Amino acid sequence: MNRTALVPLLLCAAVAAALGGCRSTSEPMEQATGRARAEREYAARQQAKTASADAAAAQATLDRIEVTGHRLKRAAIAPAPASPPPAPMALASYAYAPSQPVNTEKYAQRTDNPVQRAAEQPVSTFSIDVDTGSYANVRRMLNDGIQPPSDAIRAEEFINYFDYGHPAPASRETPFRVTTELATAPWNPQRQVLMIGIKGYDVPKANLAPANLVFLIDTSGSMDEPDKLPLVKQALHQLVPQLRAQDRVSIVVYAGSAGLVLPPTPGDRHGEILAALDRLDAGGSTNGGEGIALAYAMAKQAFIEGGANRVILATDGDFNVGTVDQNALETMVAQQRRSGIALTTLGFGAGNYNDELSERLADVGDGNHAYIDSVREARKVLVQQMGGTLLTIARDVKIQVEFNPAQVAEYRLIGYENRMLQREDFANDKVDAGDIGAGHQVTALYEITPVASTDKRIEPLRYGANTVKPDLAVGNEIAHLRLRYKLPGQDASKLIQTPILASQLTRTPGESLRFASAVAGFADALRGGERMDGWKWDAMIATARGARGDDPRGERAEMIQLMDAARQQSGTYGRVGVGR
Repeated sequence: MNRTALVPLLLCAAVAAALGGCRSTSEPMEQATGRARAEREYAARQQAKTASADAAAAQATLDRIEVTGHRLKRAAIAPAPASPPPAPMALASYAYAPSQPVNTEKYAQRTDNPVQRAAEQPVSTFSIDVDTGSYANVRRMLNDGIQPPSDAIRAEEFINYFDYGHPAPASRETPFRVTTELATAPWNPQRQVLMIGIKGYDVPKANLAPANLVFLIDTSGSMDEPDKLPLVKQALHQLVPQLRAQDRVSIVVYAGSAGLVLPPTPGDRHGEILAALDRLDAGGSTNGGEGIALAYAMAKQAFIEGGANRVILATDGDFNVGTVDQNALETMVAQQRRSGIALTTLGFGAGNYNDELSERLADVGDGNHAYIDSVREARKVLVQQMGGTLLTIARDVKIQVEFNPAQVAEYRLIGYENRMLQREDFANDKVDAGDIGAGHQVTALYEITPVASTDKRIEPLRYGANTVKPDLAVGNEIAHLRLRYKLPGQDASKLIQTPILASQLTRTPGESLRFASAVAGFADALRGGERMDGWKWDAMIATARGARGDDPRGERAEMIQLMDAARQQSGTYGRVGVGR
């Protein structure tokens, strides 16, 4: 029996006792005894009635509630009649405040790349990355007035969200063109910033190879929010009209178990595909592992030789039944990657979003990761950039920069912490790295402290070689850039290399480098502002405004607004990013 039912009984007993105590002492004992027995029997009958009503109400509740992994979903049946309300009580009742939802978003822990002394560690090696999910996710938080966790901020994904106008290759003999720019750093005249830009050749949509796409959609109870499954449907509604007769589309869903909603279907059957999407509803726990396995099975069934075979996973990443171990999921995805089926992950929602899993599965699946916070972002990812997603023009792209200690005292790679490679991995064609799609661009920034600078961060080793004799043959070189890539279908990599000359240095960075520097500063400020020599918000925002340039989609203007919002938050909280 619950507390509410017990209170009237206790009150009734108290009143009965009080009345009994007030009776005249001249009342015969047997009459008093009989009255007390009647009152006890009446209280027992009332207790039995209340317990019966409680049981009926509990059964009615079970009849109309379905328990899922993360939500209580009302079943589509008529509710049982409610029991009559209890009589008013003279005693004060207890009010219980509803519990607030717990934020269980998950991000991989990371530490900024350290400053390196060129005399001790002259070589920097990393894999390229075309993901942009971190920026869109943090934008969602700032727009909602939420402090973003430090680990949610990946500087390279902030930088790569924007177009810097890197020049494309003149022909398709080489799949992309590499350019560099060296200038004085906007945040400290004692430092320099090196920008490396890569731009892949573009292909008109009409000339893209046939695509075999499997939409793998999370329909578990945790997706029953406006910014989750309903937004997934709106996002895929942007993509479907772009599909052609030669394309194939399947739809797989997963909740407590996985199911096939649409078998492989010609891409020009837009109405049939959209109708299948519109029928989806959320409910149940999240068996992501089983869903991924079924999606790959469908991709194999409709495999197009020489085409773009890809699973597109739309989820909040909150897997809670079935194969939930991240290492096991990564192994499954990596095995399927070798069969020629890539994986793209699209993140949705807030509160329980598993960014760590979504980003990592895309990495091992030779795909890309994006976060969808609006229909506009869905159009950018699934329409404007879909050519790059569907057509891979270069695989396992690695960058290696060797700095000249005679010119460079220190350097630091901004971002790419989870893409760092060992020096020997660069020439090892068995080591996996990132891919570049048609029209994709990649931007990387190095902060450099020249030998002549008076603002070095690291003391030289006591017992190491503190002086470097310049090699006259390479004395004018700041660094040497090497890049390796594989053409699709080939296992041997090709090498591109070019020197970066001290004569390239300019005092005033170009517009693209200034804006990219402001983006990097924004990411650093959100993480606590520890790396950019105390670059203040006002100066950083002024740099971004001065380098806004051509902004047809308003993305640069939007970032400046976000910087203003973050500056206001930093005034309230002392800093913006939540501590590690």
